[in-house]
Amino acid sequence: MPTPTSRRVVAQHAAHRDDIGDLTTRRPLPGPGLDQLDPFLFLNHHGPQTYPAGNRGLPFGPHPHRGFETVTFILEGSLAHADSADHQSVIHEGGVQWMTAGRGIVHAEVSPPEFLRDGGPLEILQLWVNLPASLKMSEPRYVGLQRESIPRLALDEGAELALIAGEFEGETGPITSSTGLFMSTLELAAGSQITLPVASGRQVFLYVVSGEIDVAGDTAAARHLVELDRDADRVELTATRDARLLFGHGDVIGEPVASHGPFVMNTREEIGEAIADYQAGRFGGLDA
Repeated sequence: MPTPTSRRVVAQHAAHRDDIGDLTTRRPLPGPGLDQLDPFLFLNHHGPQTYPAGNRGLPFGPHPHRGFETVTFILEGSLAHADSADHQSVIHEGGVQWMTAGRGIVHAEVSPPEFLRDGGPLEILQLWVNLPASLKMSEPRYVGLQRESIPRLALDEGAELALIAGEFEGETGPITSSTGLFMSTLELAAGSQITLPVASGRQVFLYVVSGEIDVAGDTAAARHLVELDRDADRVELTATRDARLLFGHGDVIGEPVASHGPFVMNTREEIGEAIADYQAGRFGGLDA
C-alpha cells in the first residue's frame, strides 16, 4: 500500500457549550469520544462576546496547577496574568501566554482594570499540554508575548501564519517549548491553499476557531477540533470561507494520565501528593 501524501481526517469533535458564569465557553477537548489527543489535554474557547462597561471580567482568580503547560491565545480583548513565581503581565489582542506549571504554581488570569471599566470584545483560547513524567516536577516558568513579538509569515496569497513555537520555513518562534512543540495560529482568506509540514508520527492539533476549511477532502466548520491520522508528513488545507485556526503538533508522550481539576500527573498517588503540597503552601502564594 502506498504511503499517503497528506494527513487524513480520523474524526471531528464539536466544541460543546459549558459557560462559566457570564463567560461564553465552548470545549472540544475533552469531549464525547475523545479524552485526550496526546500530548494535548484540554481546550477552552471563551467568547467571542462583548462585555459592557462596568463588568466583572474574567472569573479566573488565584488557582493552582501542576504537571503540565497552559498556552493562552488572546484573540480579542486583553488578559492580566500574575503568579506565585512573581511573573506579571497584561497581554493584548494577538498576544500569547505560555506557562509551564511544572512542580507547582498558583496563578490568576483576570481582566485588567481598563477592561473592567470600559468593556469591549473578548475571545480567548486556552490549551493545556501535557508534560512527560521526567518534566512534571520541573521549575515553573512563564512567557508573555504581545502580538508584535510573534513573527507573522505570509504563506499563500491571503494566508498568514503567526509562529509561536518551533520552526517554519527558516524562521524560529519566540517560545522554546519544554517538549519541542510546534504552535501557531493561522489566518486564511477564502480560497487560499496551504501545505503545512509535520513529521510523521507527531500528533497534530487543528482547531477551527472560525470560518470553514477543507482538510484533504473533508469539510471542517467553526468550533470543531479536527483529529488527523499520524501517517503522512504534511497537512493540506483549503479555506472554503475566511478562517482562523489553531495549528500545532508534538510528540506523543504515551504515558498514563491521572488528572484531578488543576493537576495532571501519572498516578492517583501523585495527584494526592499535589493536593497535599498545595494545601501545605508549597506552591507559593498569590493575593487575590
